[in-house]
Amino acid sequence: MRTAYGVETVRSAEAALMAELPAGALMQRAAAGLAAAAAGLLGRVYGRRVVLLVGSGDNGGDALYAGARLARRGARVTAVLLSPERAHGGGLAALRAAGGRVVHTEEGTAAARHGAAGSAGGAGSGADPGGVGGAGTPLLRRALDRVDLVLDGIVGIGGSGGLRPSAAALLRPVRDTGAPVLAVDLPSGIEADTGEVRGEAVTAAATVTFGTYKPGLLVDPAAERAGALRLVDIGLAPYLPAVPELEALQHADVAALLPAPGADSDKYRRGVVGVVAGSERYPGAAVLAVGGALRGGAGAVRYVGPAARAVIARYPETLVHPGPPGRAGRVQAWVVGPGLGDAPGAAEVLGQVLDTDVPVLVDADGLRLLDRVRVRRRSAPTLLTPHAGEAAALLGVDRAEVESGRLAAVRSLAAAYGATTLLKGSTTLVAEPDDGRAAPVRVNPTGTPWLATAGSGDVLSGLIGSLLAAGLAARDAASAGAYLHGLAARTLAAGAPATAHELPDALPGVWRDIRGAVTGGGDRRRGG
Repeated sequence: MRTAYGVETVRSAEAALMAELPAGALMQRAAAGLAAAAAGLLGRVYGRRVVLLVGSGDNGGDALYAGARLARRGARVTAVLLSPERAHGGGLAALRAAGGRVVHTEEGTAAARHGAAGSAGGAGSGADPGGVGGAGTPLLRRALDRVDLVLDGIVGIGGSGGLRPSAAALLRPVRDTGAPVLAVDLPSGIEADTGEVRGEAVTAAATVTFGTYKPGLLVDPAAERAGALRLVDIGLAPYLPAVPELEALQHADVAALLPAPGADSDKYRRGVVGVVAGSERYPGAAVLAVGGALRGGAGAVRYVGPAARAVIARYPETLVHPGPPGRAGRVQAWVVGPGLGDAPGAAEVLGQVLDTDVPVLVDADGLRLLDRVRVRRRSAPTLLTPHAGEAAALLGVDRAEVESGRLAAVRSLAAAYGATTLLKGSTTLVAEPDDGRAAPVRVNPTGTPWLATAGSGDVLSGLIGSLLAAGLAARDAASAGAYLHGLAARTLAAGAPATAHELPDALPGVWRDIRGAVTGGGDRRRGG
């Protein structure tokens, strides 16, 4: 399982660790991991051109020490200092001793000219003459000429509000080189704690992060700027709290959650899920939700609604009933909402389902009809599965606010409705109604942009509902369902468009793969 911690937690852990290590040892550990990752991207180090974008503080120091290691292996390393008077003195000295070159920006030159004190070994005590100046000046173009790799050491985890203009001005000429950017700890300009991007920020091909993941590396929109992630162990784990702020399940975690029938199982012991979905206008939503439910591990699916004929035509094993839900028979969980539309009686049906004493998943049109007070007074678990637009409506904010601050939005929804909440999107998040303090928010690492297609959410609702009926807690059912759903879409699409009605048949293959990858056995074939 990947875990992530916020800035203050990381800083406290680093301080505790540094108190037990020789001075500078922690930075050397980070630099060694960073240099190894850079060498991996370069393939061959000797003779390759590397440019370091160096800000003030320890983030820039990590880049400088890593650059020194690369220079000692024969790389041609140039450090571009954004704040020469505040650059890490020891890192600068190490880079120069290894044969690296140092240039600086116009802003730093002006500061030094007006009396800023140079740090020991810094630009004020022997930097190469002349500043880089503006983003298009000859000296900067020369530094970036035929560059093979750029290390982004501009801003560390304490940065906020996007890059300053002088740093942002470097981004275009760096992009124009076409060279990959390797971010140090996180792409400069993103918000480490929230995943927000509030201004100009670096877009990296890869990010090397130290000690633990930071939430912004796992949550969009910041996560899409991080590229491939590599975690470098610097010995921080013993100093971090047992409960992280964010976590991402992996195959082994999901395999441990998936229900498996025993020798004495029958369809009722495996769980029965009820699906209230579809309408005369949207019968397909019912078919898709039932398809997801049938592939989700429950023993049986009861469908209630006006689309029974379409459901039976596609899935004859479904148990159908015209309604109301209370007369359909015993279920262990309900799914309500996909495709209900605005037909008369839809709100009443939703209310009947919410009044039951079993877990209820509310999606799509059910969210539009939701009564917050009714949800909060339920004794059984409730799971809400909105996309960004639906979440915005539930919170009474603009959609853009949800999309730019997904972590805050999912926590706010869970707290406001007293319900486990799965926020769908480029980063799918799952939060408990305790606002994330007792249980970490979960981020789903699977999926593909091809999943953004009509009806895919209906399949997800049915799948999660089936896992609820099989006995999983709401948080686990949502997390495992999103993981399976995203993996099925990724496998199915394989770089090409896919449709929602194909998703249910792709689920058994990824289910087997997840269990087989952990046990080393099982049927590993793809298929339905």
